[in-house]
Amino acid sequence: MVEMVREAMTNSKNVLVVEDETDLLDLISFNLEREGFVCRRAADGEAALAAVNHAVPDLIILDRMLPKRSGDDVIAALRHDVRTATVPVIMLTAKADEADELVGFAMGADDYVTKPFSMKALVARVNAMLRRTGTTTPSSHKAVYRTGPVKLDVDRHEVTVEGTPVSLTTTEFRLLKALIRADGRLKSRAQLIDEALGQDVAVVDRTIDVHVAALRKKLGRGAPWIRTIRGAGYTWREPTSADT
Repeated sequence: MVEMVREAMTNSKNVLVVEDETDLLDLISFNLEREGFVCRRAADGEAALAAVNHAVPDLIILDRMLPKRSGDDVIAALRHDVRTATVPVIMLTAKADEADELVGFAMGADDYVTKPFSMKALVARVNAMLRRTGTTTPSSHKAVYRTGPVKLDVDRHEVTVEGTPVSLTTTEFRLLKALIRADGRLKSRAQLIDEALGQDVAVVDRTIDVHVAALRKKLGRGAPWIRTIRGAGYTWREPTSADT
């Protein structure tokens, strides 16, 4: 049995590109390697999971429609394994409907790119994602937030609801942290995009809405604490009797 290990830290980040269209797989890899990334490739879902089992990458670009095992199956397996639960995943798909995007985020995607797409924009999203997930802030004490049924431990990157662990993607974790740290203050969609996705990522406001929907689904009894302020954004407040 091959032991799963984190690839050695180098100046270059390791990206696993999973795409069954050979030309597109080569093009994505070429553009990322030109920017200094180390790329590994997989053309189907089974090969993707085998590659991850051999060495966990820093980020995965994952096509949704794959032979042998679909991208949905692959991300579900990744998110149910503690060793890969927080690896950033950018999903590629030809499905552009909002419902399909919501399903992708609900399954654990950190970003969702529809085909056809700009190669320059994809590289920018990879860079932005890795900057967010690779930056750590030293602190002399653990930053732990307890609010209602939710406990968020920043240093351990852990969230529990009424003591039960909840597995969140990196983007969902950053979104929840931004809402909780606002301490009841309104956060606009633009502010949440900056804090959860990055200031240099160009996305529509709806992107935050689908992330919030996925986060609510995972939080269970903590979900009502995310309050929608129509036309303005979101806030984290104790729900009233009218909300339950």
